[in-house]
Amino acid sequence: MNPNPFAWSYRAQFALGALICFGLVAYAYFILERQQGIVPCPKCMFQRGAFVGMGVFFLVGALHRPGTIGRRVYALLVALFAVVGGVIAVQHLWMQMNPPDPLMGGCGMDFYTLFDNRFPLAQAIRKAFMASGDCSESSWRLLGITMPGWTLICYVLLGTGALWAGFRRRTV
Repeated sequence: MNPNPFAWSYRAQFALGALICFGLVAYAYFILERQQGIVPCPKCMFQRGAFVGMGVFFLVGALHRPGTIGRRVYALLVALFAVVGGVIAVQHLWMQMNPPDPLMGGCGMDFYTLFDNRFPLAQAIRKAFMASGDCSESSWRLLGITMPGWTLICYVLLGTGALWAGFRRRTV
């Protein structure tokens, strides 16, 4: 197999995309959350959800073996989740770069508490997106970039890669 992923087949590229998405979610859950004890804020959980959505469509696209139109549809669905995740990551980065407003209190309850207390789903989602306190703290950095910064980079790269794989002209 050619080591250049740009020369790989559509199915191989989408399988790699699925592996990366699920690997990122697994890293966040098993390493950061379970081993290092970093409690995710609601925005982090929604960013994970965007990666899961991307991973599902990457995986289905890789297994389905679609034609030209199907490849484009799967690429657009992956890109849609990438855009949603990117918007959440930008909001999260904005919260981290600006000092928290003391009048707003904190981020509120964590994601698990929102659903454990039997809130209606719409109210829980609304409360999660209104989060501001804990979401402004950055307890993890790699090369000086916080986690929402890295997720934004991953959304851009994976979304662009999906569009490239889905829309490029195939010779086979």
